[in-house]
Amino acid sequence: MGSFSLWHWLIVLVIVLLVFGTKKLRNLGSDLGGAVKGFKDGMKDGSATAEEKPAAPAPAVGGTATASEKNTIDVEVKHKS
Repeated sequence: MGSFSLWHWLIVLVIVLLVFGTKKLRNLGSDLGGAVKGFKDGMKDGSATAEEKPAAPAPAVGGTATASEKNTIDVEVKHKS
C-alpha cells in the first residue's frame, strides 16, 4: 500500500486529461516554460547589469524631469515645530 503502480499512474493521467483537456494542459505547459525562460533571462540580465553598469548619480533637485522620472512624485516633508 506504500507506492502506486504504473497502472495507478495511468488511470490518474487519464482522469486529469478528461477533466482538464489536452488544450489546457498544453497551455499550462507553455506558460510554465515561458515563465522559467523569463526568469532565467532576468537572472542573466540582472547579474550582467550589476557588474557592468555603475550606479547612476542622483538627479539634481529642482532640475527638469527625464523620461524615466515622469511618474515620480515630488513630496516636501514638513516637520511640526
